[in-house]
Amino acid sequence: MDAPTAPDVQAAEDGRRRWQRRYDSARRREADFTTLSGLGVDPVYGPPPGAVVPGFDRIGWPGEYPFTRGLYPAGYRGKAWTIRQFSGFGNARQTNERYKMLLNAGGAGLSVAFDMPTLMGRDSDEPRAAGEVGHCGVAIDSARDMEALFDGIPLAEVTTSMTISGPAIPVFCMYLAAAQRQGAEISVLNGTLQTDIFKEYIAQKEWLFPPQPHLRLIGDLMEFCAAEIPDYKPLSVSGYHIREAGATAAQELAFTLADGFGYTELGLSRGLDVDVFAPGLSFFFDAHIDFFEEIAKFRAARRIWARWMRDIYGARAARAQWLRFHTQTAGVSLTAQQPDNNVVRTAIEALAAVLGGTNSLHTNALDEVLALPSERAAEIALRTQQVIMEETGVVNVADPLGGSWYLEALTDRLEQEAEEIFARIRALGPDGTMMSGILHGIETGWFSAEIAEAAFAYQQKLEKGDKRVVGVNCHADTVGQPIEILRVSHQVERDQVAELARRRAERDGAAVDRALAAVVTAARSSGNMIPPLLAAAQAEATLGEICGVLRDEWGVYSESPVF
Repeated sequence: MDAPTAPDVQAAEDGRRRWQRRYDSARRREADFTTLSGLGVDPVYGPPPGAVVPGFDRIGWPGEYPFTRGLYPAGYRGKAWTIRQFSGFGNARQTNERYKMLLNAGGAGLSVAFDMPTLMGRDSDEPRAAGEVGHCGVAIDSARDMEALFDGIPLAEVTTSMTISGPAIPVFCMYLAAAQRQGAEISVLNGTLQTDIFKEYIAQKEWLFPPQPHLRLIGDLMEFCAAEIPDYKPLSVSGYHIREAGATAAQELAFTLADGFGYTELGLSRGLDVDVFAPGLSFFFDAHIDFFEEIAKFRAARRIWARWMRDIYGARAARAQWLRFHTQTAGVSLTAQQPDNNVVRTAIEALAAVLGGTNSLHTNALDEVLALPSERAAEIALRTQQVIMEETGVVNVADPLGGSWYLEALTDRLEQEAEEIFARIRALGPDGTMMSGILHGIETGWFSAEIAEAAFAYQQKLEKGDKRVVGVNCHADTVGQPIEILRVSHQVERDQVAELARRRAERDGAAVDRALAAVVTAARSSGNMIPPLLAAAQAEATLGEICGVLRDEWGVYSESPVF
């Protein structure tokens, strides 16, 4: 028989040569890329020369469309993932101390966790905020809090992620004001704002207004960042909260990417160039405990996104086809029983994220199922990433599991299930767009019902013992002792409220009133709202005041009960 001459063989060989050229020209870290025994390893592995691998174009090589195996030809040899630990508690000063501890211990970026009043656009002295100030994150009432939060941390040099959606844009403007007060040019800032209102209506339920005003603000932010802050990512499309609410891996994958396609359609409706604004879209996924399913999910996400961006939305630039994502290990996988086991769970989930090619990573602390992380637990979570990065050798080879029969089959299966869900979402809307399908699915409770069904099915399996969780429904005997947890004193709330009163007394009240009036005027116009919102933040208008005038103008949103 003659040697194989199938197109698949030639395509694989052409791809290998393209990858080699890109790898040779890529910048690489100075490191020892050998095994523990000293064996040299290649930067990537693929089919042997001449081998026929049907459909290899769907797997491909790192740094090449459809990016199944990663965005960069050198993988983590070029740049390791960013260690970005999610943190925030108490007041801005306390959280600032935790940030400095994390950065000094080797963290490479910051991720801000906000308390519930901030997440809901409320000031710390509002009656609805009572008992919640500083408990699930840091309290931020004005730009002065942002100054304190980042005191001694140069925002022009540190990438900062902020996990907030409903009042994200006013909070972002306070961040910009704090950076300007440090003397930074906002054009050089780099980081990510979550801003993903779709996932709030779908899963997390932390919204302020009806969908259309939120989408108007998001469109304004996309325009502003594309023009003024090119490296900043104004949207982090979040599947994490969807998965934590009980969705399956396929649902998390499909609902998240569908939301991303909806925001792409929003940008296009604004007349923005997809090759300009799409690189500003990033993603945020959950890394759950089913090791191989999670790796496959991340690989499928890159491939689906690249294909849709190129073939449906017309993106020509590779960067506009890239799916860049942050990962957080699964909070819902942690157990209050035998909490030390959570270190193991988190390590496995973090390893799955790394083998799936995550761009940045947060590892949960062992005590997060009980309270905000203690300093000791936060350090263990950080060290978990560093052990994976420095000791395991997984950074030596790009997509080391690529080509595994099991993994590739799982990747294909998740992609197929996601495509089926996309078709169902588009069919929900009157015009076949993803945006209209998402909005209809939100209004009718379709997304919530789909997640609820998945969560109920899993809970039944757990209670029957079909799904086993160590320390919960199996291997429950323990010699462990209760752990000491972080408790936020009520004094934090009293101090924050007193500080807020002092700021209101010291600021120029007339300037604040003018700035808030300008925000309302902008809301009634078709102009971009970011400049007047930034001016309000600079004048020390509080978050509650800014969101309050917009609630008065746009109204509030209540979810319709669906049974």
